Amino acid sequence: MFLAKITGNLTATQKVPSMVGQKLFIVEPLRVDEQAQDSLKSTGRTFIAVDTVGAGEGEVVLIVQGSSARFTDETKTLPIDCAIIGIVDNVQMGTNSIYKSNS
Repeated sequence: MFLAKITGNLTATQKVPSMVGQKLFIVEPLRVDEQAQDSLKSTGRTFIAVDTVGAGEGEVVLIVQGSSARFTDETKTLPIDCAIIGIVDNVQMGTNSIYKSNS
């Protein structure tokens, strides 16, 4: 599992039938700033992920990749490699709160 930020969305009008109606987001995996350990930083990569939890642009989410992306009831029949499986409320390392959702 990875932390990621939703940075955009994607629309594909032509796709396999099983993907019709699936919400697709562009996500940027995040990592803890290794020096200060007080913030999340982008890894510089992007992925396309299927949303299974009703997430929105700008939110920090929990994603899974590979075969794990097809282990939910919503995704088991989909030809996908990345799925959003949670919306992150906060991230804490020791006594440092390094992320807190605005909602």
